[in-house]
Amino acid sequence: MTVQVSLESCPALVLNADYRPLSYYPLSLWSWQDAIKAICLDRVNVVSCYDRIVKSPSFEMALPSVVSLKDYVKPARHPAFTRFNVFLRDRFQCQYCGSKDDLTFDHVIPRSKGGMTTWANVVAACAPCNLRKGNRLPRDIKMFPMQAPYQPTVQDLHNNGRGFPPNHLHRSWVDFLYWDSELEP
Repeated sequence: MTVQVSLESCPALVLNADYRPLSYYPLSLWSWQDAIKAICLDRVNVVSCYDRIVKSPSFEMALPSVVSLKDYVKPARHPAFTRFNVFLRDRFQCQYCGSKDDLTFDHVIPRSKGGMTTWANVVAACAPCNLRKGNRLPRDIKMFPMQAPYQPTVQDLHNNGRGFPPNHLHRSWVDFLYWDSELEP
């Protein structure tokens, strides 16, 4: 019996013109519709396809599993300061106790004491540690981050993102990614 996989479970891995993923975490994926639209607009090259055909009354195409941009997109030199990127820099763990649950972000030097919301002053913290620290300085409560906060490079975030592989990797993606994981057919 052949099981038909839904089209929604057939995303396309998007590579830059140099054949590197645009991002690792989240992994740069497009829906099958966006991939086909980009192909029709001649914005990408098809690198690999699923064993699946999509059809319309006047058109038939193999469903792309990997596409590469025709024009190189220069990566940002400095990643944006976002909650997600702070968590990714800190590997999604509290910098005080190591917990991966209920993450918030903490100002190492509290805002009430002049601390700024910057890469150099914010760390991932679980809610209990954040509440315990409150608006006190690390030296006053003897709570120091495991890693001093710093501004990561895009490469730092890509490297950290590789530590969190997606739930599935299609075998056509393997040559472009750096995870050891269970492959889907």
